[in-house]
Amino acid sequence: MKITKKNLAILSALLFMIIITLYFIYQNIVYVSTDNAKIEGHAVLLTPKVTGFIIAVNFEQGQKVKKGEIIIEIDDRDAQNSLKQSKANLISVSAKLKDAESNYKRTERLYKIGAATQQQFDSSYANYSDNKAQLDSLYAQVAQAELIIEHTKIKAPRNGIIGKISAEVGQLAASGVPLVGFVDSEERWVIANFKETEIQSISPGNKAYIEIDAFPEKKYVGKVFSLSPATGATFTLLPPDNATGNFTKVVQRVPVKIKFEQLSEQDIDILKNGLSVFLKIKKT
Repeated sequence: MKITKKNLAILSALLFMIIITLYFIYQNIVYVSTDNAKIEGHAVLLTPKVTGFIIAVNFEQGQKVKKGEIIIEIDDRDAQNSLKQSKANLISVSAKLKDAESNYKRTERLYKIGAATQQQFDSSYANYSDNKAQLDSLYAQVAQAELIIEHTKIKAPRNGIIGKISAEVGQLAASGVPLVGFVDSEERWVIANFKETEIQSISPGNKAYIEIDAFPEKKYVGKVFSLSPATGATFTLLPPDNATGNFTKVVQRVPVKIKFEQLSEQDIDILKNGLSVFLKIKKT
């Protein structure tokens, strides 16, 4: 049989289709994949614990900060005055306690030899105990004032980036109202939601191949860290109740955490929280 160019083209196309089919069969046998995944990292809203006027905003949105650096400062003059007053009272009560202790010990010795009455002994002990209690209370007040002063400074909990800031000098900061959106710059991972029919092929330690939609030219490798103990629907605000009589079977999704391997500082900078991911995991 003579092989014509037309026959050769048809054979090449069939061979190409066979190769593609075998490739997809291989991928489905060896890997389980999903595009229902996103990058996550440690992200928190920094909230003041005290109410007061903001006197300094030291960083802007998008800037990097190191652990312990002060992002926002709140006026601490009231707390400083309370601290000075408590320390002054502490000195005064300390002197009184020292005198009351000496008097109590002296009265105790006299009471033991019958040179002091029971009333005198009880009175000296009560005076000593009262001053000691006042001193302990003042120590607590000093510690509380120092803690309030510390809370007037909103610090970076770790190395990271200011994702959002809602503070201006002169603004009244309210206790419990978030001022800073903070994202950690030391770690990233992927949360992938796999179908419940796929998780039997996934185990901690399985290798994962990760592609970021925003940077298709970059390829990353990771490992399965853990599988959630419950489906994603379990932790929703209103979990579905299948006992209501309106049951419709829906394939559930189970969150799987994948940790990146060997991320550089530059990688962490570009891997923003929430970016969409396609990944495939080598089956167990």
